[in-house]
Amino acid sequence: MLVKDFFIYLFIMAGVTYLIRVIPFVIFRGKITNTFIKSFLYYVPYAVLGAMTFPAILFSTGNYVASAAGFAVACILAFKEKSLLTVAVFACAAALCINLICMAV
Repeated sequence: MLVKDFFIYLFIMAGVTYLIRVIPFVIFRGKITNTFIKSFLYYVPYAVLGAMTFPAILFSTGNYVASAAGFAVACILAFKEKSLLTVAVFACAAALCINLICMAV
């Protein structure tokens, strides 16, 4: 890749990122009072994070059984209100154990 092309791509990416952050300020100048829109905007980050994380969970190990086991352990521990570190460590450990068992068989 040429240096010239790199900077063109960089400036285009910076412009798009800037526009994405500026457009809501331009469109919504006043305070949003509609409760439906406020509740919708409140849950958008959680929905986007879930939409990005869930496929990564399923395809991270290359073994769907190990991924499902790690996901199940994470859901159980999260339901029991364990800390984020505890959930992550035990989910990774469960996925690793199942992956090792599947490789041994």
